[in-house]
Amino acid sequence: MTKLVHIKAAIIDLDGTMLDTAGDFHVAVNRMRAELGLSPLAQETIVNFVGKGTENLMRRVLAVDYGEDEAEQYFDRALASYTEHYLAINGDFADLYPQVRQGLEAMTAKGLRLACVTNKPIAFTLPLLEKKGLRGFFDVVYGGDSLPRKKPDPMPLLQVCQDFGLAPAQVVAIGDSSNDAQAARAAGCRVLNVPYGYNHGESIHDVDSDGIVQTLLEAAQQISTD
Repeated sequence: MTKLVHIKAAIIDLDGTMLDTAGDFHVAVNRMRAELGLSPLAQETIVNFVGKGTENLMRRVLAVDYGEDEAEQYFDRALASYTEHYLAINGDFADLYPQVRQGLEAMTAKGLRLACVTNKPIAFTLPLLEKKGLRGFFDVVYGGDSLPRKKPDPMPLLQVCQDFGLAPAQVVAIGDSSNDAQAARAAGCRVLNVPYGYNHGESIHDVDSDGIVQTLLEAAQQISTD
């Protein structure tokens, strides 16, 4: 993989990139489903629904049992229940992926400015970053409801570029899914993918990117500010 040069900032995804939050999703979704009188879902099933925001997750989870119209009738109740349960356990069943902290430290040491852009609601995102000791690495944090549009739309990435006063070509997005790559390409940013995340159950090797890195530390080593 060719080293990325003239990079001044990195935009890093959260779920499936920095944190393995599958356990949190599993517990909160199934507690919500129990309230609705529905049977529990396997963790693998739920994880394949993750990545396009909480509203999409709820619709996918309800679609297991209901048709589209019926699912919509339960949507508000399901979303409220899920939100309550997720906030109650946020981070309790989540772990950092290997070399995440070392990677963030290495990027910071190179002088890169860091932003976290996720489709997770901001009310979930900020407490989770604090709980895992990651909040201090990021100058900017945007959740899926921070702006009018979320990934794969380029809006959040372009907003970060504007916040940092950088051209998109000076910024690399790092994530685990096609959402991250599509948003980066549309924004004009570079993009690196990690292979261990969720990506809607599809292979990350089929995603258009500038390379696949095994860890955030490897990502840091592939980025040059010169």
